[in-house]
Amino acid sequence: KVLITAGPTYEAIDPVRFIGNHSSGKMGFEIATTAANLGAEVILITGPTHQQITHSLVKVVPVTSADEMFNKVHEYYEVVDVAILSAAVADYRPKYISDKKIKKQESTLTLELEKTKDILASCGEKKTKQILVGFALETNNEVQNAIGKLKKKNLDLIVLNSLNDKGAGFGGTTNKVSIIDKEEQITNYSLKSKAEVAEDIMNTILTLIDA
Repeated sequence: KVLITAGPTYEAIDPVRFIGNHSSGKMGFEIATTAANLGAEVILITGPTHQQITHSLVKVVPVTSADEMFNKVHEYYEVVDVAILSAAVADYRPKYISDKKIKKQESTLTLELEKTKDILASCGEKKTKQILVGFALETNNEVQNAIGKLKKKNLDLIVLNSLNDKGAGFGGTTNKVSIIDKEEQITNYSLKSKAEVAEDIMNTILTLIDA
């Protein structure tokens, strides 16, 4: 059983506005397809996205906010063998959500933000038999920051994207990644389609399962 998170989260400001990001969810959906094609039973927890998947082995669980994603991940986490958390979860959310649309009155608007729950860290703390895979999207000190996240959150693998690499990151059909394991061994991959990147990720996970 494989648990995958995908897409962005939307954190409400009022009934019509939210804080979000540019994640399309495509990378997570490609991983879900690849895992299912390998015969895995897949639970795909996804934030708002236009991506679609129709595979008999994939159960899609739609969510909107980071809090909803946290709850759904932990609903399924204990029964899975692999968890791949590729979603771009908001780090912060508005502390106070207006129940009515905020009217344009002043020249500025100040929002007080609070941290969202760290889904990846919580999975690392509760990890028993699971292989736990995280993602790091970095703009500077990429490898150092990714290894720090790998160690701090008790991951087995981390997939590093650098926004400095052309063709990598949000929105596109390609990605360029490095995969780092617990021994800090780094495997760098060339620019590929996200479907091919998904295969590289799943093949790396399979080496851990077979070990």
